[in-house]
Amino acid sequence: MIARGPVVWTPDPAAARNCRLAAFRAFAAARVGRPLDGDDLDTWARTEWRDFWTAFLAWADPLRDGADSPACNGDEIATARFFPGLRLNYAENVLREIPEAEDRPAVIAADETGARVELTRRELRRRVIATARGLRRLGLVPGDRVVAVANHDADTIVAALATTALGATWSSVAPDLGTEAVLARFAPLAPRLLFASRGTQQHGRVVDLEERVSALRAGLPSLEQVVRLGRGEPAPPAPGDEPDLPALADEGDWSWPRLPFDHPLFILFSSGTTGPPKGIVHGAGGTLLEHLKEHLLHEDLGPADRLLFQTTAGWMMWNWQLSALATGAAIVLREGSVSFPEPDSLWRFVYEERVSVFGTSPAFLRYTEEIGLVPRDRFVLERLRVIQSTGSALAEEQFEWVRDSVKPIPVHSISGGTDIVGCFVLGHPERSVRAGESPSLSLGLDVRALDPAGTRCAPGDAGELVCANPFPSLPVGLVNDPDGVRFRRAYFEGFPEVWTHGDHAVFFDDGGARILGRSDGILNVRGVRIGPAEITRIVDRFEGVRESMAIEQRAPREPGGSRLVLLVVMAENVALERPLVLKIKKTLRDEASPNHVPAVVHAVAALPVTRNGKRSERAARDAANGDIVANESALANPECLGAIREIAPERPG
Repeated sequence: MIARGPVVWTPDPAAARNCRLAAFRAFAAARVGRPLDGDDLDTWARTEWRDFWTAFLAWADPLRDGADSPACNGDEIATARFFPGLRLNYAENVLREIPEAEDRPAVIAADETGARVELTRRELRRRVIATARGLRRLGLVPGDRVVAVANHDADTIVAALATTALGATWSSVAPDLGTEAVLARFAPLAPRLLFASRGTQQHGRVVDLEERVSALRAGLPSLEQVVRLGRGEPAPPAPGDEPDLPALADEGDWSWPRLPFDHPLFILFSSGTTGPPKGIVHGAGGTLLEHLKEHLLHEDLGPADRLLFQTTAGWMMWNWQLSALATGAAIVLREGSVSFPEPDSLWRFVYEERVSVFGTSPAFLRYTEEIGLVPRDRFVLERLRVIQSTGSALAEEQFEWVRDSVKPIPVHSISGGTDIVGCFVLGHPERSVRAGESPSLSLGLDVRALDPAGTRCAPGDAGELVCANPFPSLPVGLVNDPDGVRFRRAYFEGFPEVWTHGDHAVFFDDGGARILGRSDGILNVRGVRIGPAEITRIVDRFEGVRESMAIEQRAPREPGGSRLVLLVVMAENVALERPLVLKIKKTLRDEASPNHVPAVVHAVAALPVTRNGKRSERAARDAANGDIVANESALANPECLGAIREIAPERPG
């Protein structure tokens, strides 16, 4: 049984009554002819999920043609398809006219130098349509694949929306991804067109991307056109047949092509830490509907909001933020380092741009705390109303730090992933927030925790996170997997009847949830399965410990053949000494169990993270075991593995 943290935020009753979720509840209750008060809405949405999605479609009312029924054509999750009679256009819906938002900012983008671009909703729509016409003139047609090595800026937003407006499929990576890793992702797509930023900035350093683009031209024989994004510094002249984005603009007639609900929209890539990155194909309708639900109902976004998510164009949160435009909210982008030119640069940007919803990571919040920055003492964050965090589990004390050092507002620890381009657990405008937890399961999704035998775990007990019913943002499929064999193996092999997500989680009877870590990082110590976050959430509370990671290491002489190793990153000028090690072990024994006590506590300079910012227990485990680290190129900091390899055990015999 997992112990629960204290309540750190309680909603204002008046605000809760006026949120969009309350409006939808009243709409849905009128349709079904009965009240949907309290938890009734959650139960109805989960058990009568077809009715829920039909009602939500009618309430959100996206622009579409065709029949609103059936909501879904089957019960088998792997093959079920939503709204087979509908046709729509993702970009048309993201940019639809919203009278109160037309002349307000829709995109605000800045970089480390302070250079800033602002586009109103009306101007953004005009630019997207003009660019889509230009792509059509180049011969691009629905179903073609477009790829991008792109900064987190306004040009990339225009390019992505123009691509999807035409019915082509968009895939992007950030400029810091190595050429080999980019080709591993893009080559299987056989793209016709590449968007490429000219240069990128990171902590005051300007990187020219010309060499990278040249290598991609050579390595992608299917390419017919390269289009340059942004000016960059330096800005080398592109070859004569490579226009920049404004040169694509074309005048003439335009009508939004409405395509089948499952028409491919995005191809996202797994992080590649357990093998070659797999290309995951997401459909336009499912992505739009899921994102509308999350933004409108769970986060209460609307035209008065400005959403900033700390992301890159290579992470699914970039796509998630893009869809927020459909609510009339503005999206706020900042390219470059969070701590340049000053340590408080990102917080200053949140203040100056009057951000109302700030998405970040546990690592950034920890960084802010460690440098002694108290945002509330420097900035009047009057517009900020919620903080979202994802990428890894948010420790209990970080919820309390936000309350005390930023503002007493809800912190929504959201979790889902690239595989579903959405969330399984996230915020809820009507519920209190407990330290260490997400307040809500995603509406319409029957999310559960299962034990190894496939039995549903009791509230408070940890297990494998699964979804037991079909949902709209289920991938259309995987790239180059025509018979679906790899798709089924990836998500349905362990528990064939349900979607198995690969996370270890615990759910509570009031709707709260806690994600304990990836299942491929789950520890099996003397036959006891332990989620690594059960350990790290305790260890990370210790003064002087910046962050930690628990992994399992082969140890043939130990019972069960393995031992628990704790990796710790210490704060600057703090050493890992024996008294602290003993204190950590005693606290783990007292607050968790003897099985949670590590055999080895080892200090390292950094923990391995993917280029998406997710910590990789798998890479650390492989290094500690002296194994080849699967697809090491997927890591942002592979150099950190050397220190972990120092504790590799001798192999038996």
